[in-house]
Amino acid sequence: MTTTISRLYDNYSDAQNAVRGLEAAGVPHSDISIVANNSDGTLGGKKDRDGDGVDDRAEAAGKGAGIGAGLGGAAGLLAGLGLLAIPGLGPVVAAGWLAATAVGAAAGAATGGIVGALTEAGVSKEDAGRYAEGVRRGGTLVTAKVADADKTRLDAILNRSSVNLNERSAAWQKSGWQGYDPASEPYDADRIRAERNLYR
Repeated sequence: MTTTISRLYDNYSDAQNAVRGLEAAGVPHSDISIVANNSDGTLGGKKDRDGDGVDDRAEAAGKGAGIGAGLGGAAGLLAGLGLLAIPGLGPVVAAGWLAATAVGAAAGAATGGIVGALTEAGVSKEDAGRYAEGVRRGGTLVTAKVADADKTRLDAILNRSSVNLNERSAAWQKSGWQGYDPASEPYDADRIRAERNLYR
């Protein structure tokens, strides 16, 4: 039997370390996903092949398409990151099975988006919404499908530097948040920066 484990990270570098830790522990790349908010454009270098002064990846993401960004510079899951736009989240870099589902949703081929993909994988609807909101606010989500027997050992890897989801969502609720809404406007770069500064 398998189970799905997920964690939210404030820093992309912490999420990268978690992915590398899972890979080093023997979790296949095909069973790991990463979705990182990129509203501020800080992940990856600009690519402007058509010479119009606009990052081609951002143009494609604005159209709901996924394209390879080649971020990470290492073998494994992180080498396959691509940029896409997810309704409610905005521009993200993503890789893995969860990202593939999100690409389909962004292209109109599937419904439910990231929350639907997480709940189908066994994450509670409440936690799936909180993870999506965390990405919307500038975070990075790492998710893995793991054998039940390995859950405790792999949870320990993901727990390093992860966000306490209960505490974080309680803080959001104090500021008026009532739950993840995929129809809500994505955060812009300034709001992402302000949100990240709250938890440094």
